[in-house]
Amino acid sequence: MTSVDLNADMGESFGPWVMGQDAELLKVITSANIACGFHAGDWDVMAATMAEAVKNGTGIGAHPGFPDLQGFGRRRMSLPPASLRNLVRYQLGAARAMAQAAGGTVRHLKLHGALANMAAEDAAMARACYQGALDIDPDIIVMVLAATRQQTAVEKLGCRWAGEIFADRAYNDDATLVDRSLPGAVIHDPEVAGARMVAMVQAGAIITESGKHIPAAVDTICLHGDGKTALDIARKVRGALADAGIGLRQFEGRQGPVSAG
Repeated sequence: MTSVDLNADMGESFGPWVMGQDAELLKVITSANIACGFHAGDWDVMAATMAEAVKNGTGIGAHPGFPDLQGFGRRRMSLPPASLRNLVRYQLGAARAMAQAAGGTVRHLKLHGALANMAAEDAAMARACYQGALDIDPDIIVMVLAATRQQTAVEKLGCRWAGEIFADRAYNDDATLVDRSLPGAVIHDPEVAGARMVAMVQAGAIITESGKHIPAAVDTICLHGDGKTALDIARKVRGALADAGIGLRQFEGRQGPVSAG
């Protein structure tokens, strides 16, 4: 039986400002990417989200981003490789501490926002970020944007990794995400999201806006927890996968190029 992981970005509230429906999402997904306080979230939000993830048996991931609370980590920054490594180390360290306090562990890492998009275009940048994480935990599973430079980086590093596709984002023909400023970049319709995820999992490929099929390691499906329809999309995607005979389970991670399995 074909199976896939379902993940969501979360833990992005800040103080009294609530973003997303994390508690409900954690009952639907199998892995959670939890903000580490730089692009969103704070220590109390991290603690609460980690505790809920442990309660639901959801896989915990660190979700480091640029230090940009005002811009939600979606503004590009230029940092040298050594600083990128430290940026990721710092945030992963915080996530590991909070997870341990909640009785859980951090099993994966996924870059956020502009940091992720830039790393998807630049393998050297991706390598710097991932090396920072691997310095802390050599066994951590790195979640990458499938078929991008992020994947190139983990294949060369030889670390464990999982390929990710998006339920709520449109794709360019080079497997990168359509810029959020462009029409149709973000998908809000749960029915559309569910159908396209079934199609991509069955095809083992990213299907771009032009209809191009890009063979990809489809290990996990992501949706953004801050979206207004995030919970509806999560439920619809899960239901659509089940109807198509596709099961849900946490990814185990792979090593090396896709062709090597």
